[in-house]
Amino acid sequence: MADLELLLNKQSFIELGARERIKAVLDQGTFRELLGPFERIMSPWLNKQNIVPQADDGVVVAKGTLQERPVVAIAIEGVFQGGSLGEVGGAKIASALELAVEDNRNGIPTAAVLFLETGGVRLQEANLGLAAIAEIQAAIVELRQYQPVIGVIAGSVGCFGGMSIAAALCSYLIMTQEGRLGLNGPQVIEQEAGAQEYDSKDRPFIWSITGGEQRTVSGLADAFADDDRGQVKQQIADFLVQGIPQLHRSLNYEFYLPKLLQLDTEQQSAPQDVLLTYQGEQV
Repeated sequence: MADLELLLNKQSFIELGARERIKAVLDQGTFRELLGPFERIMSPWLNKQNIVPQADDGVVVAKGTLQERPVVAIAIEGVFQGGSLGEVGGAKIASALELAVEDNRNGIPTAAVLFLETGGVRLQEANLGLAAIAEIQAAIVELRQYQPVIGVIAGSVGCFGGMSIAAALCSYLIMTQEGRLGLNGPQVIEQEAGAQEYDSKDRPFIWSITGGEQRTVSGLADAFADDDRGQVKQQIADFLVQGIPQLHRSLNYEFYLPKLLQLDTEQQSAPQDVLLTYQGEQV
């Protein structure tokens, strides 16, 4: 009966849009959006290719508090152009993170929370998007010296391309069952290497390799959360309290490089092979 009551009280996090995800996490009444849709700062390139732009370029940035701690929260809208990043959206993210760095230098301990639903660079703005993602990555590395940078990959777009590298640079990563994380998306791998190498239509296989549960048990994500607003918010708050990790995953190359060198690329890895790669005899 208690389990049923808990299930009925759950509120889906994945079903929320970018703006609502931020509001669900921040302390009530503290949400203050920066460069919102009414500012009308949008991509100047999409109209040229007969694509309707979005007034916030698919990126929502807000300041607020979480359990009275100052944070900047950034969410990518996965339903707009597959969450792809171009010039404007990328600049909003990079600038927000850089301002958080400035806050810390001025004695305001501002952390960052990134809600990542993105396929990476927007093809229509390729070079501009790549430059923006490089700036985002540099800003994450700088900010994480002061305060935790927490990434959340909830679903259902996943996090791929250059932004998967940004995710790997975060102090902590939270994933759900629906979330996926990988450098290249399944369709891209299938397009380049063929369905026999990676069948993008085989959903159970895709999630067994890049899904939230697999990434967490492999140690590539730090927490596995249910699709529940309260649980996601609490996990973010816990990591804020935990503070900066002793060793960021991206600096632990002495552990990861030997593991990758042992990987047999001649055959398709099974889910258990992925676990063995990272966890060895612990599996």
